[in-house]
Amino acid sequence: MKNNKSLGQHWLKNREILDEIALLSVKDGVKLCLEIGPGLGTLTSSLFKQFDKILAIELDKNLANNLPKSFPGKNLTVENKDFLDFDLESINEPYVVAGNIPYYITSPIIQKVLSAKNKPARVALLIQKEVAERIAAEKGHSLLSLIVRNKAEVELGPVVLRGMFTPPPKVDSQVLILNPRKESLVKEDVFEIIKIGFISPRKKLIANLSSGLKTSKEGLKKLFLTINLNPNCRPSDLSLENWQKLKTLLTNHKA
Repeated sequence: MKNNKSLGQHWLKNREILDEIALLSVKDGVKLCLEIGPGLGTLTSSLFKQFDKILAIELDKNLANNLPKSFPGKNLTVENKDFLDFDLESINEPYVVAGNIPYYITSPIIQKVLSAKNKPARVALLIQKEVAERIAAEKGHSLLSLIVRNKAEVELGPVVLRGMFTPPPKVDSQVLILNPRKESLVKEDVFEIIKIGFISPRKKLIANLSSGLKTSKEGLKKLFLTINLNPNCRPSDLSLENWQKLKTLLTNHKA
């Protein structure tokens, strides 16, 4: 079946890699896997080796209609819709999430999954390698990596070279594994400051905060020094703990 470029479809048929993605999505005692964008069902086939039930969300109508024909007798439910419109709270049992997802909606998919009230027990997604590495990096944080790390423990799985796909994408991919936390590391209000701090990621943090909070750079510099933050630091230099301290300091200073 011809791929739909507008939906970011790239078919992966390497059975060894597909089986590994399925295995990495396993969580003890969980029988249901929510698969995002099953496409031709190549990953679905591997997932059925590990799970009793699969709920597949597929935006492409033709693919959604054809998928059940490939798995007669299997406990497969297919919903033809955009995953971003799917109600995760409609799932009333423990579940995991797996999928080879389109690069262009990686961030909203991850944020939707981790923000759900009934969070999955585990997540294994094949995404752009550069994005996976950025999310997992211990240093040089992005806004997305901070959002993810706040709500999940992060691991990296195997790299999947672009030549393994049909048609090949322009970049390599990598499996990103997320183990959602029961409690976030910092409260959501900390991200009010983080988002202001990342208005211009390459600029110095003081410049972004001064502009976003309408306050002086000199005043911010004094505050930075009280919590041992380098006044010349950039937003990517701060950990969640740093942001929490900065949020507390700015709140108290404002009061």
